[in-house]
Amino acid sequence: MIDLAGKSVVVVGLARSGQAACRLLLKQGAAVVGTDRRGECEIGDDLGGLEQDGVSLELGERYLCSLLSADLVVVSPGIDLREPLFQRVREMGIPLIGEVELAYRCSEATFIGITGTNGKSTTTTLIGAILKQAGLPAHVAGNIGTPLCRVAPSLAVGECVVTELSSFQLETIETFRPHVALLLNLAPDHLDRYDRVEDYYRAKARIFENQRPSDFAIVNADDPVVLEASVQAGGWRIAFSRTRPLDAGAYVEGDQLILALEGRREVMCRVSELKIQGVHNLENALAAGLAAAVAGASTTAIRTALTGFEGLEHRLEFVAEIDGVRYVNDSKGTNVGAVVRSLESFTDPVVLIAGGRDKHGDFSPLIPLVRERVKRLILIGEAAETLRRILAAVCPTEEASSLEEAVRRAASAASPGEVVLLSPACASFDMFTDFEDRGRVFKAAVRGLRP
Repeated sequence: MIDLAGKSVVVVGLARSGQAACRLLLKQGAAVVGTDRRGECEIGDDLGGLEQDGVSLELGERYLCSLLSADLVVVSPGIDLREPLFQRVREMGIPLIGEVELAYRCSEATFIGITGTNGKSTTTTLIGAILKQAGLPAHVAGNIGTPLCRVAPSLAVGECVVTELSSFQLETIETFRPHVALLLNLAPDHLDRYDRVEDYYRAKARIFENQRPSDFAIVNADDPVVLEASVQAGGWRIAFSRTRPLDAGAYVEGDQLILALEGRREVMCRVSELKIQGVHNLENALAAGLAAAVAGASTTAIRTALTGFEGLEHRLEFVAEIDGVRYVNDSKGTNVGAVVRSLESFTDPVVLIAGGRDKHGDFSPLIPLVRERVKRLILIGEAAETLRRILAAVCPTEEASSLEEAVRRAASAASPGEVVLLSPACASFDMFTDFEDRGRVFKAAVRGLRP
């Protein structure tokens, strides 16, 4: 726990998690300064009445003015810590933490933490659904949408927070210790934020660093990068695999998802019973079932929740079938690894819509699957030229000036029995507010194809 009464605390970044941190700090008796690069005109009404609640605001040109006089600095995950002023903060001995660490220090709840390059939101939601089905007191929060500072501090001993965690959030932990920690997979991503891919992997692996032998470190046995990153995990390292049986953990055997724990071997459900499709969702289901089991859920609860789960919006989401062509929204596919997994989920020819803001990843891993499964590639956004240069040699390629135009071009190119897939391999911020906005525009464009 942390004593904040009378302390001067600066919160850097006033989006959703920053606002939640401000309000928690006020409740703890701190004097709070909220800062944001955006000026008052740019922010508009997005501050939700923070100033009226007692937060002093430093916006625009006054951003970071109070940083070096603070007793504590709380940074939002969107803030790049490579900025020299944050190095100065640390040199002066001023504690610098993130919203996750703040929420953890102000809470008595038990934490289940989920991270990885892809599949975090689906797995987090699934674990929450299983625990709810099992009658266990669990709440879902974190990077999935609801800030931890809004949820965790009000929970009592015995209650559980299922927490999706980004690498940016894990950069600023100190004591955060999830009783159950999951690392789903690792692939290059966010290289616009990290100097090296190893730095990104190291940030993800921090989810394990404070665990004790009584905790659980759940890892993907089919991902060698995950296994290497988790070798120093303090908790009991236990795995899931969709390719081979395990002595302990969760795995696929034929059409069955098997749970092997404490010498018992039980069937969680059948692969054919899952409503969510794709190899990555099979891994997500294994990871969620295993995490929920070690947290106390029964196999019956796991089976009911897994077979009833219909998936999340913008993640391999079936939109419509028009003239025999299936349209699938995978707008959350913001990196190359996600697109690889999405393409692996289809055996029918695919017309792929990709592109957006380049996060400086390597697109070349797409080449084999694009050659094998993509009939035509339609490119949008800032990264269109880069993708065309890498992929035009293996697949017919064209560019569109908007997502709506891309959908129309894809509809013209696709034949009955084929798939039009939006899976961009890029961030959305060049053309859209976020991946959700991009997905909604795609779905509206698809609906507009109906006569």
